Amino acid sequence: MPEKKLRLSPVQRAATVIISLGAQRASDVYKYLSEDEVEMLSLEIAKMQRLSEEDVRETMEDFYGLCVTQKVINEGGVIYARDVLEKAFGPEQAASLMERLSKSLKTQAFEFIRKADYKSLQMALASEHPQTIALVLSYARSDQASMIIAELPRTMQIDVIKRIANLDRTSPEIVSIVEKTLERRFDSIISADQVEVGGVPYIADIMNRVDRSTEKFVFDELGEQDPKLAEEIRKLMFVFEDIVNLDGLAIQRFIREVDSKDLAVALKAANEDVKEVIFQNMSSRVRETIQTDIQYLHNIRLRDVEEAQQKIVGVIRQLEEAGEIVIARGEGEEIIA
Repeated sequence: MPEKKLRLSPVQRAATVIISLGAQRASDVYKYLSEDEVEMLSLEIAKMQRLSEEDVRETMEDFYGLCVTQKVINEGGVIYARDVLEKAFGPEQAASLMERLSKSLKTQAFEFIRKADYKSLQMALASEHPQTIALVLSYARSDQASMIIAELPRTMQIDVIKRIANLDRTSPEIVSIVEKTLERRFDSIISADQVEVGGVPYIADIMNRVDRSTEKFVFDELGEQDPKLAEEIRKLMFVFEDIVNLDGLAIQRFIREVDSKDLAVALKAANEDVKEVIFQNMSSRVRETIQTDIQYLHNIRLRDVEEAQQKIVGVIRQLEEAGEIVIARGEGEEIIA
């Protein structure tokens, strides 16, 4: 049975379900929602005028399918659920339902770790095997994982990073064993279903957050041990040298956001291509000021330069996340102006 593409937005579909439940049942559902979710849904319900019978029917059928999927997964596990859903809905729609619930499944495992202080997590993992560390960090927030990887012994960093990148799916049994091992150090334990963890996109997110020194070491070592993996990770990252690939408007935009002192320090040891493309996108007055500042910078520590460059990368990534600039990643990615 091919899946139908619903015309309503996710919020509109949620509002349609709430309306269809009736006031009493809707109020019961509201008890389990956050204030922001209640406000968002109530606003959408208030805006809705009339819905076609087809929209209501398709939305409720989709909602029913998701409810059935969640129930079958909870009762019988992922493999059992896939068999049941394929028989009930057909392979295409079953795959779609499983995929749409994968994010909620992923957050069930190691929830207590994502709430933990990274220092506590670091202490808990101090004596663990690299494979265990890789598994746990795959469930941690990327900012936690980046700080822990930066403080691992140099000899272990590459090993853990490669293991995270090569993780695909982990069985509930293995996740449960690791969780029980950490239970003595953390007071919360959550059962796990089979979920997707780790992978190249996740390790790229981690590497975007580590300090420049760790980043350089990792890519120098990984480039020798596994150049193909290093290149895959780099394609999903944005580093200071990638500024040369930004368009003029994007460069002008981030220049307005960064501190001029940070920019001067960052450019002190930058390569000529980066300097040139940044200076080309400044007014002559600002360019002269920055060049003068660079000229009078002496005895600057490499660590200070790397920190300034990382601040600028952080600003660029924030602007991208806000949709104010576009970063093209990978060869052949087309950007429509």
